Amino acid sequence: MRGDRVIYFKGRMLIKITCLIIGLFFLCLLSKTKCYAKEEENSFSSSLYAQSAVLMDGSSGRVLYEKNGQEFLPNASTTKILTCILALEHAQLTDVVEVSSYAASMPDVQLHIREGEQYYMRDLLYSLMLESHNDVAVAIAEHISGSQEEFSKLMNLKAEEIGCKNTMFLTPNGLDATQNVNSHGTTAEDLALIMRYCIKLSPKKEQFLQITQTPEYSFTNIEGTRSFYCRNHNVFLQMMEGAISGKTGFTGKAGYCYVGALEREGKCYIVALLACGWPGNKNYKWSDCRKLMEYGLENYQVFSLDELEASYINELTATVENGKRDEIGEAATIPLVRKKGEISQILLKEEEKATVQIIRNKLEAPVEKNQEAGVLIYYINNEKWMEESLVCKENVGKIDYKWCLKRIVTKILN
Repeated sequence: MRGDRVIYFKGRMLIKITCLIIGLFFLCLLSKTKCYAKEEENSFSSSLYAQSAVLMDGSSGRVLYEKNGQEFLPNASTTKILTCILALEHAQLTDVVEVSSYAASMPDVQLHIREGEQYYMRDLLYSLMLESHNDVAVAIAEHISGSQEEFSKLMNLKAEEIGCKNTMFLTPNGLDATQNVNSHGTTAEDLALIMRYCIKLSPKKEQFLQITQTPEYSFTNIEGTRSFYCRNHNVFLQMMEGAISGKTGFTGKAGYCYVGALEREGKCYIVALLACGWPGNKNYKWSDCRKLMEYGLENYQVFSLDELEASYINELTATVENGKRDEIGEAATIPLVRKKGEISQILLKEEEKATVQIIRNKLEAPVEKNQEAGVLIYYINNEKWMEESLVCKENVGKIDYKWCLKRIVTKILN
């Protein structure tokens, strides 16, 4: 018996040791896999010239890749995309803009507008976005808000409304500026969000795209005494198929900056780059932009929310307490439908998984059609991504004496 116990003990020890070795093997394998993935990510980040970079899904606003994406940095003339969209939303293209001495005093890059001259807003917006003229930006700001300072307040309110978390704009042209403890700047993620608003969400998005896609533009002052020619300096528009918009920027403090957007294969990508080299390295931004756009095109696929919901959404129901129903003793149920929003699709890597959690509200009769009935919460790789409302598809009345009597009579007669 003692010998049997020894053998049994040794057998248990052998099993434990074997399990431990196998466990350590898989743990090591998992660690190596994670290390390889981390090394690959670090290698990609180190291949980018930009100090801060973001690749965003333009349809949803989801960040697909970031390198120091939340770092606050000066962003130079990329600021002008917000100046442009605010001008489109708060002014008419036919507005007459009169130039102040302050606007005319702005440093290069300039249109060289003069104090007292008048221009149409439409013409100045092409000057702003195609040639990035600093004097024009101030003239636009003063026309809309009365002063650069008041316009900056409007810019920051809009940035907050868009969802920016770490943005402070002090000038409409993006020139380096400080005020008390604040300095002019943003993050790559916030800048991408602003571009998303300009091309996807603003009621003036079509006008914004038309201006930023124009190759060249000519105009005069209202008096017709001076003529001007503008050429679009956004190389990205000719660099990649599907490029739809973008804005360059440079100051000595900010370095070269860029924000651009592309639509192809049913996908929309936005790239934002800050501190992407200094003089002598002017083309770094184009290299980084192409690299990030190609990364998005190669590694992500379109996945419709409707596809994700197809297996259950048509059968989704909720119970309505005290609701009228067809059969006595049966609980009243009502079909629920998704309240369609702006977002209709997401971008997923092949190895990612999307799941949905359903949270139903407690419903008490009477219930009206389109009444809020719960939410669908979407998860990507077990991380919450977004949620949408569920609403009632039809009305449900409340049980009353008349209904009860009618159902009882029907049962007796049948």
